[in-house]
Amino acid sequence: MARHGGGRVWYGKVIGAALGVMMLATGASVWTAQAGDADDSPPEATAPAKPGNNGKRVSTTIAHASDKGKRGVNITIDDGPDPKWTPQMLDLLRQYEVKATFCMVGTQAQAHPDIVKKVVAEGHRLCDHSVSHNTAMDKDTQAYQSQQILDAERMITKASGGVRPMYYRAPGGAFTPYSRDLAASRGMRPLGWNVDTKDFELPGTAAIVATVERELPNGPTLLFHDAGGDRTQTVEALRTILPRLKQQGYSFGFPVR
Repeated sequence: MARHGGGRVWYGKVIGAALGVMMLATGASVWTAQAGDADDSPPEATAPAKPGNNGKRVSTTIAHASDKGKRGVNITIDDGPDPKWTPQMLDLLRQYEVKATFCMVGTQAQAHPDIVKKVVAEGHRLCDHSVSHNTAMDKDTQAYQSQQILDAERMITKASGGVRPMYYRAPGGAFTPYSRDLAASRGMRPLGWNVDTKDFELPGTAAIVATVERELPNGPTLLFHDAGGDRTQTVEALRTILPRLKQQGYSFGFPVR
């Protein structure tokens, strides 16, 4: 999985807030790291949207498959919520009757609880994307990884009004066997992607659409962003992609759990 180094620059301004959270974190418990293959479990048949995970252990393998099967597509949106861009994307998703998975940064969720609640109210799923979006967190200690995952889980759950994230996506794909096992022990399936649209690089709307069309045969999970910069191109790309994929016979679902 590609590492989004650019994300660290934007998130530098939230590190101070994240450090404050770290000081409040209690000593990390010790979980046994279980190394699993980054394979998909078989797609679940018509798994319905759920209000949140039940805290029961899930698979440690990194999910890519869709619960809609071979013609399923998973829209995943990272780094928010953002008061400007997330509502625009929610409007598009509602217009085309598409549900998505929002991978939220803890400090962003804490700052915009009204948007988190709106995401949940409209039937989308939540994903833990760490406290501070450190794309090198796999190089840090287990205690640091625990703080990033567990504090973000608490922040997102509080902001949502009690709905827990169902997935954990490591920033830039910086998973470790330990972080995957920790997330899975909390009921959050590690979540990967198949198509990196590179929208954070602002390649142009046409380029984002072309990337999706070219790489969708690689797998169903598409990666977009709703924060970290100007997301006009992402909004316009989704305006094209959502109806086009429907016309091509794809169904929109959620990553397998």
